[in-house]
Amino acid sequence: MIKLTWYSHACLMLETKSAKILVDPFITGNPLSPIDPERLKADYIFVSHGHADHLGDTESIARNCSSTVIANPEISGWLQSKGIEKIQHIQIGGAVKFPWGKAKMTYATHSSSLPDGSYGGNPGGFIFYVGDKKIYHACDTGLFGDMTLIGEEGIDIAFLPIGDAYTMGIEDSVKAVNFIKPDKVVPIHYGTFELISQNPEDWGEQIKKETDSEPVILRPGDSIKL
Repeated sequence: MIKLTWYSHACLMLETKSAKILVDPFITGNPLSPIDPERLKADYIFVSHGHADHLGDTESIARNCSSTVIANPEISGWLQSKGIEKIQHIQIGGAVKFPWGKAKMTYATHSSSLPDGSYGGNPGGFIFYVGDKKIYHACDTGLFGDMTLIGEEGIDIAFLPIGDAYTMGIEDSVKAVNFIKPDKVVPIHYGTFELISQNPEDWGEQIKKETDSEPVILRPGDSIKL
């Protein structure tokens, strides 16, 4: 069994029998976050890109929990300069095996810079392979045609941004669902700030009408099990 908990924005926790895997832990300064970063325990932290609303509390959580951080070389080097020692490099198209399964970094069409303004390397998303389940976290991205290749993996559940302005909006996310064809799809990266306000119920109705996937709308702190 895999438990997936959405903590708002792009922050996602995957819990397997042997590991807690955290993605893009934007907690501090996040008005929708339902949890204190001091309470989060993570064995692994995946960082999609360097923007502050995704890198978030990675440094403090990794330090408190002795987590292994998985990120591109630029973000990894930046964290190492801050004293974070347990680092695993990854790049777009590359996959890394772990005791709990495997993770692959996917393409994302976005930008990436670190909090000090330095270059944050290529942004990305992640596919997590845990047992026979495949979980796609698109992180921050616009629509791109090669999402059809991601769909060929046979995705059980996808987490897709719908906020618009910085990422896909609702219309493009519906197109993305038809490219990826996941069994289930969860909207993320919306509502945190006024500029990315969206009505997830409207999104869910469009998913039902225009795709074969099941929309799953989570509130911050809600979980779904696979």
